[in-house]
Amino acid sequence: MKQVVALVLDGVMTYDLACAVQVFRHGPGNFGEPAGFRMETCGLRPGPVWTPNGFDLRVEHGLEALTTADIVVVPGIGLPTLPPPEEALAALRAAAARGATMVSICVGAFVLARAGLLDGRPATTHWAYCDEFADLFPAVELDPSALYVDDGDVLTSAGLSAGLDLCLHIARRELGASRAADLARWNVTPPHRAGGQAQYIPDALADNGFHGGLAATMAWAARNPIAAPDVSALAAHALMSERTFIRRFKAEVGTTPRRWLDAQHTMRARELLETTDLPVEVVAAQSGFGSVTALRTHLRAATGTTPAEYRRSLRQ
Repeated sequence: MKQVVALVLDGVMTYDLACAVQVFRHGPGNFGEPAGFRMETCGLRPGPVWTPNGFDLRVEHGLEALTTADIVVVPGIGLPTLPPPEEALAALRAAAARGATMVSICVGAFVLARAGLLDGRPATTHWAYCDEFADLFPAVELDPSALYVDDGDVLTSAGLSAGLDLCLHIARRELGASRAADLARWNVTPPHRAGGQAQYIPDALADNGFHGGLAATMAWAARNPIAAPDVSALAAHALMSERTFIRRFKAEVGTTPRRWLDAQHTMRARELLETTDLPVEVVAAQSGFGSVTALRTHLRAATGTTPAEYRRSLRQ
């Protein structure tokens, strides 16, 4: 059971906090906590916390709750460039030093950066605040385009719904793909958007001659991993040359089709490892990988384990 504590400061953006609540506190089919997590809220002290959304919140605990947290979640605040209270920053530093996983949602990254927890590390935040963030925290390796960044014990998300993507990613990392998919269905959201997928950042929107969508091909590939082992199969389904397909896929989705396809195959492999006793060779074939070696390589990159270790860890 992972203890999740959200640090709720004055000015908290309630949508950011709700992303964590929906994954770590509300389970499918009921309003109890999903197995695997226990979530609490804390502030500088127990009691009311002001929000810019027209109502106040009441938190359960003071900063002492951070001393036992396995995962600390920091939602954004309405004026992110203002320094938070030093006592909150000190509590975050202590939690990180103790080994807690530190998570920010949206402009909550400003708080982690103020605490010095992002220096020299990759991170992201809401695209609209990236320039200010970069000016304030030049030591952070900011990725303005990512939906979320997983750097092991420190994870950051972009704005709004990307916070839900990150929380589901954490659930997938801790509980497995099947349980994370249950939480995604409960929240009526796609089960997985890769962190490298681009944020929806406005630009000049130069006309590239592409006005269609690749949703049908992506849905087909997700349903038929055996029929879509590589990018050439995707391009053939979309009735495009491979070169054109790669260019248009990157423009629409924000990542390469190879990276997206690898993520789909890995997610399918994890599901099969969790829910079946199929031999690893069969899992590799049915998830779209051409070999057990490819399965092992991509699973290790995603989870740090082999197929056998992954299956065993989720059945203990």
